[in-house]
Amino acid sequence: MTQEKRTILVTSALPYANGPIHIGHLVEYIQTDIWARFQKLRGHHCLYVCADDAHGTPIMLRARQQGITPEALIAQSSQEHQADFADFGIAFDNYHSTHSEENRRFSELIFERNQAGGHITSRTITQAYDAQENMFLPDRFIKGECPRCGAPDQYGDNCEVCGATYAPTELKNAVSAISGTTPVERETEHLFFKLTDFEDMLKQWIKAGHLQPEVAHKVEEWFSEGLQEWGISRDAPYFGFEIPGHPDKFFYVWMDAPIGYMASFRNLCDRTEGLDFEHYWGRASTTELYHFIGKDIINFHALFWPAMLRGADFRTPTAIFAHGFLTVDGQKMSKSRGTFIKARTYLDHLNPEYLRYYFAAKLGSGVDDIDLNLEDFVARVNSDLVGKVVNIASRCAGFINKRFAGRLADECTEPGLYRSFVDEGNDIAEQYENREFGHALRKIMALADRANQYIDANKPWVLAKQPDQEQTVQAVCSVGLNLFRVLMTYLQPVLPVMAAEVERFLNLPAMTWDAIESPLSAHTITAFKPLMTRVEGEKIEAMLDESKESLGSTEAAAKASSAVLQQDPIADTISYEDFAKVDLRIARITHAAHVEGADKLLQLTLDIGGETRTVYAGIKSAYTPETLEGKLTVMVANLAPRKMRFGVSEGMVLAAGPGGSELFVLHPDAGAQPGMRVK
Repeated sequence: MTQEKRTILVTSALPYANGPIHIGHLVEYIQTDIWARFQKLRGHHCLYVCADDAHGTPIMLRARQQGITPEALIAQSSQEHQADFADFGIAFDNYHSTHSEENRRFSELIFERNQAGGHITSRTITQAYDAQENMFLPDRFIKGECPRCGAPDQYGDNCEVCGATYAPTELKNAVSAISGTTPVERETEHLFFKLTDFEDMLKQWIKAGHLQPEVAHKVEEWFSEGLQEWGISRDAPYFGFEIPGHPDKFFYVWMDAPIGYMASFRNLCDRTEGLDFEHYWGRASTTELYHFIGKDIINFHALFWPAMLRGADFRTPTAIFAHGFLTVDGQKMSKSRGTFIKARTYLDHLNPEYLRYYFAAKLGSGVDDIDLNLEDFVARVNSDLVGKVVNIASRCAGFINKRFAGRLADECTEPGLYRSFVDEGNDIAEQYENREFGHALRKIMALADRANQYIDANKPWVLAKQPDQEQTVQAVCSVGLNLFRVLMTYLQPVLPVMAAEVERFLNLPAMTWDAIESPLSAHTITAFKPLMTRVEGEKIEAMLDESKESLGSTEAAAKASSAVLQQDPIADTISYEDFAKVDLRIARITHAAHVEGADKLLQLTLDIGGETRTVYAGIKSAYTPETLEGKLTVMVANLAPRKMRFGVSEGMVLAAGPGGSELFVLHPDAGAQPGMRVK
């Protein structure tokens, strides 16, 4: 069925150039890639661009820790990110960086146009300052208790527990995430974007259906609370673009990050003849523009971004599609359980198309979290892809190749069955279009069941033993392979590598949605090779073991760490190999509290570099909670979790001394960082 061709530009949120891609990130890029591939498969002109988010204090500090320049760090990250994406079949039309001249030009242009329109103001504010590091602290480098709900270990801009937004100065018991010291307050002048100037425009834009209903509802809550001016500048030292006319002031990373969408597309235009930037981004543009993002960055994309674009006389997005987070086996990804899985670690053990299929089977159009249940992952991939889809081809191809020199029958003997498969395409296409990938795949697998039932009912392996049934064998197997071709066309956005192998096997040009209108007749195929093998449980276990990064629990480590902490007498000797199994990590005590009903214990919340652990420590006689918060300590990170009456203790902090009030928790130098290994 012919439809009007559309012009579409698609983006995913920019991955931060401060670390590797992990499977949680991949939810978004796989979702976006499937949608973009579907649009191309339907014959639309669809472009998919992205870039590394390469600015900010974290990158500056990490580069300093590694003894390299920020430019060297982001170049290394870009290379690693692009390799991971490519191996997962993420087909960007362009991948760029926010640290680019295109992004500098657009950041300055959008700032200057908004400034000329009266939408930028400046004022002196009081801001947290780390006197030890001699720098103002960005929001994400201050941690403390949420001023609204009291949740510990929250960043300086918003609470991940209750969703509240606030100023860093409102945090309770705040500490610098860099040095662990208590910040002091200092005055500094900053620039602000007057979001309230666009309140009416934003309300109309949201009501026009550019957001998912649940996202629109969340944004409306921010309106009811009152829109706030948005700080768009940061003080030196900072890795980013200096603001024109404001020495030692830099664009806040969230100011120039979404502009990276424009910069990446501009870079593509400069390298592609006939691709016009204004046609896509001009105020009068009629092209379609879609942003795929995580639900944690809705405020930046659904409020600040469209307002900045309107203030700078650019078009606003056609729609913003938010998605939820990834859990593994029902829990937050964890290094100790081995479920914090890097993209490269996964690739070292498993076929990336397993994960593409599984994520697609779980994804819908809403913002609900999705779970990677590893047992279900194995069962579903083996059942659906190997047991159903590939099974159709493997059952039919041998007969066609061996008995008929690879030639399909001259005509389709089951036109009604074939037509019913093609007719399902409209509904499947609608599900893809609406990002209801799970619904689409369930329909496709129902068709695969029907194809296998057809083959089972006709039993070509039985017919092949009867000399007078040669033509029937050819006809049945030809129908089976034609149904397989339809299924693989529908699955191509999800399984692009396997689809390319099917094109080779069926001796076809690139598959398109329109091409399946007619079955293949009197067509010669090539030799069949296995298209996908079953998921092996051993490879899952190997991937999890590698992902533990020496954080796994071992009995020897528990014994060794206990021996280290014993005061008297000296423990029996252990081997070097046993001691080497003890994983000692720098941890920051982000929260400490009394344990009701316990005489000796304090409950500690420890940050070990992106992962939070709860530890019950017998140090109450020597410390009060407030004296510990913000301090660095050393913990045994691979001690087996211990279930106690008050909860589960997920490690052990190191302390020494005769006991009582003369007990000393080990405090590393302030230059240490959470997650560092102690050697």
